[in-house]
Amino acid sequence: MILVVTAVEVERAAVLRGIPAGARVEVLAVGVGPAAAAAGTAWYLARNPGVTTVVSAGIGGGVLTRVPLGELAVATRSIAADLGADSPDGFITLDDLGFGATSLPATDLALPGAVRGAVLTVSTVTGTAARAADLEKRYPDAVAEGMEGFGVAQACAVAGVAFGEVRAISNAVGPRDRAAWKIGPALDALASFGAAVATLDG
Repeated sequence: MILVVTAVEVERAAVLRGIPAGARVEVLAVGVGPAAAAAGTAWYLARNPGVTTVVSAGIGGGVLTRVPLGELAVATRSIAADLGADSPDGFITLDDLGFGATSLPATDLALPGAVRGAVLTVSTVTGTAARAADLEKRYPDAVAEGMEGFGVAQACAVAGVAFGEVRAISNAVGPRDRAAWKIGPALDALASFGAAVATLDG
């Protein structure tokens, strides 16, 4: 069985809209942020040993030079992009501090047309051009930003379950311009993911 983990109910409803009747897929909204995502995923996996794959899915910001608004991005890896320490010389990752890993591999979901690359997990959404440029410099393979993926990935790593992540791009990573956001098309893209997700259960 596949478990799809979203942050909020509107994302869950979009995924469910596309899932065909009888598919062996459960969709769970667990809350916003990596802590809520990790806790909700771990809670479900502890009670449902039949899950083979967990997919963190939702809308998110995109690196628009790599993935257009309203399209899907599939993670090749999930990165905890703001887990570390500030310093006068720039950001220091948890890896460089010697306290653990901030990158976990993701299963390559077979979604035709989706753009593949690293998906960044942040606790504070990027809202300035300077931070967007810094993230792109540190993670040149990044295609999208979300708030839950790494939390889901951590829970999957502990449970020994395959992890994947998909983001439907609603806005650009960078300065917040709500007038330019494309929430509707992104939710439609999540529904198209829902239509395909059942085929991922091998």
